[in-house]
Amino acid sequence: MNHGEYVDAIRRDGADLAVAAEQAGVGTVVPSCPLWTIADLLGHLGRIHRWVASLLAERAAERGAHWSESEPPPVGERIEWFAAGVPMLADALTDAGPDVEMWTWTSDRSSGFWARRQANETAVHRYDAQLAARAPQPVAHDLSVDGIDELFELVPFWPRADRVRGDGETLHFHCTDGTGEWLARLERDGLTVTREHAKGDVAARGTASDLLLFLYGRIPADRLEVFGDASLLARWRELVSW
Repeated sequence: MNHGEYVDAIRRDGADLAVAAEQAGVGTVVPSCPLWTIADLLGHLGRIHRWVASLLAERAAERGAHWSESEPPPVGERIEWFAAGVPMLADALTDAGPDVEMWTWTSDRSSGFWARRQANETAVHRYDAQLAARAPQPVAHDLSVDGIDELFELVPFWPRADRVRGDGETLHFHCTDGTGEWLARLERDGLTVTREHAKGDVAARGTASDLLLFLYGRIPADRLEVFGDASLLARWRELVSW
């Protein structure tokens, strides 16, 4: 996907998330994030959107104040506040383009990192909000495939990346609705992932959206077609989490 497609996805999924939040109500518990209500979800993502927009506007070379150090508005104002932040982020990304050198929390020090990261994060949280509203929709296929690629690329930068280890166990993930196959290997020195058709110790087949949502802990393994050692999928969920 290119920079403009990420920005379009942020606008689309951000708008859909706001609609779902209105439908669900700010006090509704989010089933896929049971410690959160819709108000919590809006406060979380709304602060991130504004934080990233500020980093982009400043072409920030350092992180500065973290998004979690700010406070969201009162619960009754959060839907409107969140909805207003979506175009702020999208416009900031458009103004920057993909190639501005700036701070990120990975080795990709570009504004393009933030377009990709926020497109994928917004899509998953849009699903969360729609699930709370009892009308969940899948993540678009191309964005789902990109989101799976991104997730595997981000694992080494997570605070708990050192626990993603193994003795060579392999997990194969296979899209059933288009191109997309990954072989993840849990090595003693970390995770390696290749894009290939291969036999794993466990294989999980599903739509790109369902694979993405499983990998992010949003849906259970029984939503997928599983072959082989299913306990490895349970272990994966324990090892790989935000």
